[in-house]
Amino acid sequence: MFNFSNYFPQLTKDQIKDLSALLPIYQHWNSQINVISRKDMDSFFIHHVLHALSIAKIHDFQPGTAILDVGTGGGFPGIPLAIMFPEVSFHLIDSIGKKIKVVSAVKEELGLKNVESYYDRMENFDHKVDFIVCRAVAPMESSMGWVQNKVSNQHKNDIKNGLICLKGGDLKKELQDYPQAKVFSLSDFFSEPFFETKKIVYLPIA
Repeated sequence: MFNFSNYFPQLTKDQIKDLSALLPIYQHWNSQINVISRKDMDSFFIHHVLHALSIAKIHDFQPGTAILDVGTGGGFPGIPLAIMFPEVSFHLIDSIGKKIKVVSAVKEELGLKNVESYYDRMENFDHKVDFIVCRAVAPMESSMGWVQNKVSNQHKNDIKNGLICLKGGDLKKELQDYPQAKVFSLSDFFSEPFFETKKIVYLPIA
């Protein structure tokens, strides 16, 4: 079993128990609904759970913060972050119903009271949130078009509200029109080879 305490010593026993429980839950659901590639399940904790939790390395969200996970898929990064931050509200949205079915099942099985799931398109989400998180495959320009009017201008945290994306590769061209973006290399936080090219992009919006 993966030792999350090596990277996050602040985790409680209950949080570690919930994070560890994600593997059998997703193995069960993935055998019925393919939300994670079969080969990726062998590296589930690193490729999915730890990758999601990497956002906690750049910011410690304050209680009462609201976060929207866009295109959450099977619940990443939202589900692991909801375990990490039980006093933060997470809204997980995806336009593919079978993926949200899995998210809802994981939420129920772990009793995550700070998670709401939505089978819908992003443009139909009508709440304001403090941060939007995503594992982005779309370019930043597209992402900004989706999220621009979803972010509150009332700040609860010591960084401005905005967009936090998990990305990979060379981002210079993609971010050339966003000089305010901050890029964090995940290899600075984690030793696993998987993170060598992985990055977090934080873009203040409000």
